[in-house]
Amino acid sequence: MKRLRRIRDLMTGRMDSALTDALLGQLEATKEGAWLAMAMIGGEVGRTGAHEQMRSIEHLGDDERRRLVEELRTALVTPIDREDLFRLSRSIDDVLDSLRDFVRESHLYRVPDQIRFSPMLDQVIVGIDALEDAVRDLAAQPSAVAHDALEAKKAGGAIRRMYQYEISRIFSGEVTAVALKERELVRRLEIVGMAIGDAADAIADGSMKR
Repeated sequence: MKRLRRIRDLMTGRMDSALTDALLGQLEATKEGAWLAMAMIGGEVGRTGAHEQMRSIEHLGDDERRRLVEELRTALVTPIDREDLFRLSRSIDDVLDSLRDFVRESHLYRVPDQIRFSPMLDQVIVGIDALEDAVRDLAAQPSAVAHDALEAKKAGGAIRRMYQYEISRIFSGEVTAVALKERELVRRLEIVGMAIGDAADAIADGSMKR
């Protein structure tokens, strides 16, 4: 039955929605991870609790990525090239993995006053939202994908600029153990920004080939 539905979609020019559903599932888990990190630095969730919750969120993201890979094996019609879909999924996975590392290292390092990282996490959420828009628009409004991807790319760039300012602040004073721990945490968020940029490039490249 699943195969017959895909043949029908191929004949009617429809794309395989299971692929976009899996990507959106990945992004939903990733955004949940970003909101958890935000709640942690704001003191709404304890570091130990956040560390434990992030494990469950990461498993959800991994399950959705696994579903995408399985769907790719049998999909007759894909919204963009398979290689670009796989690259997009891998980059989203990198975003979630780096958020996991940020939460884990926050749990381990116990750096005080982490609320200063909230502007960076704000941009992480902006970037994930833009990626969600881009994935939805693959089928609904392909002409809007490039704009959505650009918004995600801008968010990734903003995170990297914030990282540079944070590094300047950290090393403008005495280089203490706390300063080095802060440096590691902001580096994790910079990696998140880079992964968002990579995801934006993957979906933009794929849409341009259509």
